[in-house]
Amino acid sequence: MRLWRAFIGSPKGRVLVAAVACYCAWQGYLTLRAPGKIAPSLRRAGDRAVDVTVTLPFPPERFHVLVFQRFGRVAGTNEHQVELRGVRPSDLRGVARPYWVTRVEPLSREPGR
Repeated sequence: MRLWRAFIGSPKGRVLVAAVACYCAWQGYLTLRAPGKIAPSLRRAGDRAVDVTVTLPFPPERFHVLVFQRFGRVAGTNEHQVELRGVRPSDLRGVARPYWVTRVEPLSREPGR
C-alpha cells in the first residue's frame, strides 16, 4: 500500500494512471459503438457467413484491406467502401469496431454497386 501511495503521489504515476484510464475509456467507447454501426438485417443472420459492405469516411487503402482480411475475403473496393465476403456473424463486431468504420451493411447484389 505504501508503494501504491508513493506511485500515485508522484507526477509520473498520475500521468500513467491517466493514460491507462484514457486508453480503457477509448476501448470501451469503441466496443459500445460497434453494434450501432451494424445493419439490423445482419444481426438476424444466424450462424451462416454473410457478405457485407463496409463503409469508411475516406477511400480505403492497403492498410484497411489488410485489417478486413482477418474477418473474411475482400472482394473489392470502390470509393468509400470495401466488399467483404464470408464474414462470420460473430466477427461482425470486430469489423465494425475500428473508429474509421462508419457502417456495415449487407452486400448489395446489384451490378455496378
